[in-house]
Amino acid sequence: MEMSELRALLTPEGLGLLDDLGPVDQLADVARTVSRLRAAGHSPDLVSAVVGQARLRARAHAKFGEFAERMLFTRAGLEQATRLGVAARHAQRVRRAGMTSVADLGCGIGGDALAFAGAGLDVHAVDADEVTAAIAAYNLAPFGDSAHVEHGTAEANLPATADGFAVWMDPARRTSGHSETRRLTADDYSPSLDWAFAVAAERPTGIKLGPGHDRDALPADAEAQWVSADGSVVELVLWTGALAREGVRRAALVIRGERSHELTAGADAEDAPERELGAFLHEPDGAVIRARLIGDVARSLEAGMLDQRIAYLTSDAALTSPFVQSFRVRETMPANAKAINAVLRAQGIGTVEIKKRGMDVDPAAFRKKLALRGDASATLILTRVGDQRRAILADRVPATV
Repeated sequence: MEMSELRALLTPEGLGLLDDLGPVDQLADVARTVSRLRAAGHSPDLVSAVVGQARLRARAHAKFGEFAERMLFTRAGLEQATRLGVAARHAQRVRRAGMTSVADLGCGIGGDALAFAGAGLDVHAVDADEVTAAIAAYNLAPFGDSAHVEHGTAEANLPATADGFAVWMDPARRTSGHSETRRLTADDYSPSLDWAFAVAAERPTGIKLGPGHDRDALPADAEAQWVSADGSVVELVLWTGALAREGVRRAALVIRGERSHELTAGADAEDAPERELGAFLHEPDGAVIRARLIGDVARSLEAGMLDQRIAYLTSDAALTSPFVQSFRVRETMPANAKAINAVLRAQGIGTVEIKKRGMDVDPAAFRKKLALRGDASATLILTRVGDQRRAILADRVPATV
């Protein structure tokens, strides 16, 4: 979004037109909507801004739910924004640590700042992009004087150290035009990670990074928490000072719907030994894998590694946990279509979920090779066990078992 479009949008006419328009989520609807609004005499800047925001609001429901209907976005800002449910947990941690204020340095469109303000914290938010800062100010306006937004750099707006004052940062590289946000190497972050880590060493700080960030580049004295939401690993957060928990250096937070579960440790867990495929196969959550806590989960399930190079666990115990997806093994076979089809026909399986790990195979392409006939369903897991390519036919185990 350009500033001229934002100015056109931030008027009673513009905001009213946007609210009346509602979400626009189909590409075919865009051309029709643009033509209709232009025919009604609205300016090109206003039409571009309103239609663009209507499309972004439709996409933003996945992260912000109904709140998206009263928010403004940039495309890059929405891509980078923290999901509201995850941001709420950030805010809870800051509150539990006794903080009363937070400086959100690099606030984007205000996703985390909304959660901080909603938790009763005073928020000083800053963004280096003028349009993005203006949009954050609009999104935070309902909180009045308790949430303040400035246009500027993180380095120039670091508040003085004070009791009860935390810092939150989401360092990133934003390209010009506000159209893309991409995670790059440590030297390309803005503010630089050297600066961010130096701040974190001196005061209570949370730093949001991509979940695949180089582990060897993380500060040794920070708590590293990998977060997954509904099966996808969405972020890594470094916590320092009063925001870090005593004795915790590795954490995996698993969020599914409204519920969350967390696994913590003082260091990477020692892997469990390998063992032969048993009655159950377990797939650890991505946050557990990133945090390198697979061994702790394995021991809780009385399980071992199916292969030390691949993150599958196996056991004979009828146990599961929130940190894995569990499957009851039916039978195994070579991972080729002929062998698999023979089993599928024999068991009348017409519907399969295909999962793979450790094999270079496209599940969608592989599915076309399968003879799926019958009323039964199952999960087909394609993996390597030692030097062998194996297919495992299994049934999902309910998470409550």
